[in-house]
Formats: sequence, structure tokens, C-alpha cells
Amino acid sequence: MSPVAARTLSGHAVDFIDDARLRRLLETARPDAARVREIIAKSLAKTPLEVEETAVLLAADDPSLVEELFDAARQLKQRVYGNRIVLFAPLYIGNHCVNDCAYCAFKSSNRDAVRRTLSEAEIRQQVEALENAGHKRLILVFGEHPHYDAEYIAGVVRQVYATRVGHGEIRRVNINAAPMDHEGYRLIKAAGIGTYQIFQETYHHATYALMHPARTPKGDYLWRLDGQSRAMESGCDDVGIGALFGLYDWKFEVLGLVSHARFLQERYGVGPHTISFPRLRPASGVDLKGGCRVDDGHFKRLIAVLRLSVPYTGLICTAREPPGLRREVMAFGVSQIDAGSRIEIGGYTEAGDAQVMEREQFCLGDIRPLDVVMRELLDDGYVPSFCTACYRLGRTGEHFMEFAVPGFIKRFCMPNALATLMEYLVDYASPATRAAGERAIARELALLPDGGPKRDQQGRLERVRRGERDLYL
Repeated sequence: MSPVAARTLSGHAVDFIDDARLRRLLETARPDAARVREIIAKSLAKTPLEVEETAVLLAADDPSLVEELFDAARQLKQRVYGNRIVLFAPLYIGNHCVNDCAYCAFKSSNRDAVRRTLSEAEIRQQVEALENAGHKRLILVFGEHPHYDAEYIAGVVRQVYATRVGHGEIRRVNINAAPMDHEGYRLIKAAGIGTYQIFQETYHHATYALMHPARTPKGDYLWRLDGQSRAMESGCDDVGIGALFGLYDWKFEVLGLVSHARFLQERYGVGPHTISFPRLRPASGVDLKGGCRVDDGHFKRLIAVLRLSVPYTGLICTAREPPGLRREVMAFGVSQIDAGSRIEIGGYTEAGDAQVMEREQFCLGDIRPLDVVMRELLDDGYVPSFCTACYRLGRTGEHFMEFAVPGFIKRFCMPNALATLMEYLVDYASPATRAAGERAIARELALLPDGGPKRDQQGRLERVRRGERDLYL
């Protein structure tokens, strides 16, 4: 009986990760050129891949086939997302934690960590600083601690939405926090969140047990694996999944992520809204020996394979990675990045140019200001987007797929992206970034045929220039 069928009949959580099966798929995959190209063709038709098909792509080590994978991922990325890149920022609310994860600076046994939970006044200061930089989308990050229960998280979400300065406002709040029970998810969803993100960290059972002591809440593999399922059953139709690459074999973790995405798709009619694939980074009080570190070449391959395996899922490359690498992977897979990020508690008003390791979960690879990242994106031909329209109009979860799968979403996304870009240019951009943005907008308008849609788009942009805000389709 399949895991989906077992869950349907029993109503209980199911461990749908079969370690032996995933290892066997990796060991027996035969990546002959004809088979690889057949799978690529399926992906380019915007059809999600089976786990077995993903294993074949992962086994394709021949350099010429690897280049074909990258070329296909570039094509698919352009067809589904165009040249838009969605931007957000993380906001760490508190780092008290009852877990003792081997790789995390916030682990309970780390006596060097500076423990802190932002007060209401400090949260307001952080949000205002982010708004003054131009951000519209945040992900709030919490340690796992009794203080950070569902009611507390929901209250923080409401405070963030209520905090406004000038033209600044946060229009979408996502969450990265511990798995909740059904009632907890319902409380948080009622506060108006977007995506609820939970990283499994590693899908390999033995490695998971090694990294997460059994005496801690996070030591329960199945409770965490079932977290997105409970969220979706409680009305959170946008969920995010992720694995921390470097704990176990990167190819196995890719199969774990694709297995998770397929489980959600089969059970709930829609897969994860986003997939994240952070790599291990230096962290205060952490000294992991050995491990399965992922070099840049393999990192780029796993992103390309994920893009081909889950065509409509947003792929997030965070500021853990250095600027040059982030710039490279946006071409063939990544659709969302954070920018202007600081992850020290209180970092947006208190941190200087250097990172303070004792106050952050790990060391970032890219702490450039948002304006600098925006200008680089524009110079590279991308359209940076702060759009939140789909979430606010109910185009989420299965409804989002109804628009996205036929490709209609581009009719909404590009006009909305340009409107939010114009807001940024008028309200926050440096002169150099505004000039680059105006050139990008002119370039996009030139691609539109003359007629009503083009006039409508020009009209919306002119209204933004005159001071109107939050115009979206």
C-alpha cells in the first residue's frame, strides 16, 4: 500500500521516506543519454517528475549530460517564471531554543550564544527599518521554545502587519518555526500568514537521529515530517519544505525533497509552495567533523535537478551563499532570494558592517544592502518583485496551481512585479538603482504589443509615480 493510501485509511502520520528504497534508486539508476533526454522532455512539458526519474537525473555524471540538464533548467525557469525574482527578508524574533541540534548556534548546549527575544518595541523598530529599506515580504524566524507558542507567533504576525512607516508596509508575512498541532496552525493562519516553512534538515533517518537528540522535541522525526501535512489540514495551503545540505549525501536529500513534494501533491492536490536547500555554514559553538559537505559544482547540479523535478515550485537561495554563486544559480533554477539580510537578533538596527557570530544562527555569505542587490538584479536583466497579490487575492495553494499550470500566472505576475518595482524606485532607490530600474521597466514595456494591456500597464506605472500605492491585478 502506498504511503498516501495508508494515510488516507488510517488518518495518522505516515513515514513516507523509505531510506533503503531511495538508496537503491540512486545505486541502480542507469543514466543513458536517451533516458535522460526523455526525462528532460517531460520536465520541459511542465510535468513534475517521479522520484525514480529524479534519481536518473542525479546519476547523470557525464559532463555533456550535466550541461544538458543546466540548459533544460534554464529553459524551464524562463518558461515558468520569466525574468522575475521575488525578494524577501528574514526577521529573527527570538533564539531561545529547547533543541540541541548539532549544527545550530542556537542549540541549548551552546553557552556562547547571546539569548534574546525581541520586545514589542524592538519588533516595531526592526520592521520599520526593513520598511524604510523597501521590503514588503518578511519571513519571521523563531526558535523552538514554550514561549514561542502559536498564540505568541500570531500576535507577532499581527503586530508586523500593523507596523507602517511612510509608504512602507509589510504585505506578506511567512513563518519559519517549530511544527504545530492542528489548533496551533489554525491560530497562526487566522493572523494572516502566507507560507509556513519547516525544514526537515535531513531526510536520512540515522543522520537525523545523530543530529537531533531523542530527548528534545526535534528528535521526533515523524512529528516533524508530518508538520506540513498538519498545516495543510488546518488551512495553511502554502507550505515550504527544505533540507540542510551537508549533513548527508546530497543526492539522497534531493530524493527526500522530491518524495515530500510528491506526497503533498498526491494527498492534498498541491505540492509545497517553496523548497529551500541551504548548505552548512560556520556557526558559533559548532564544530561538525567530517560530514557530507556539498561543493559549488554539486550545489549547482542539485538546484538544476530540483528545478526540472518540480517545475512550479518556488526555489529559494538564501543569503547563506556568496553573491557570485547566488547570481549564477538564478539563471537556471532560483526564483526567490532574500536581500539586505541580517540574522542577528535586532540586527537591522544594531548590527554594523561585521557579523556578530554569537548573536546569529550561522554566518551569512551575503550581507549587501537591498539597494545594491536590486541594482545588480536590474543590470543582469531581471525584474525584482515584491508582489504579494496572489496571496491577498486567494490565488494560493491549489488555486495558485489553477493559474500557474496553464501559464496564465505570467499575465498577473509581470504587471504586478513592475508595479512593485516602481514603488521601490520612487520611494527607496538610490539614483543609480532608480536609473537601472527605469531602464528595465522601459525594456519590459517595449516587449508588449501596442494595445489595451500595454496602455493599462503604462497607466498603472504612472499612477505609482504620482503617489498611488499597492496597485495589483
